[in-house]
Amino acid sequence: MHDLAGAAAMLARHPAPTKLLADRAYDARSLRDWLAERGCEAVIPPNPTRKHPHTYDRDAYKARNLVERMFCRLKDFRRIATRYDKRADTFLAAVLIAAIVLWWIN
Repeated sequence: MHDLAGAAAMLARHPAPTKLLADRAYDARSLRDWLAERGCEAVIPPNPTRKHPHTYDRDAYKARNLVERMFCRLKDFRRIATRYDKRADTFLAAVLIAAIVLWWIN
């Protein structure tokens, strides 16, 4: 199943952000309309196959790189990359410890 199917369900649990940064895979009219109804700006580059590509905030989209690099750094920890932990609370604890270590190093 594509991540787009669960995106609206996950976003519905939290207050609407002012901007949502996502990659081209999330370029769907349904998600854009859903975000617009909640007053959220979709910062999603258009899919190259679109006949009428839309505009997006390129400067804000560059900030997505920071998030991607953070996940990459977390996955340097083998325990997190392979998800050894069966329980969600134990996995969350491992992610938090890894984040603290990364913060301490930098």
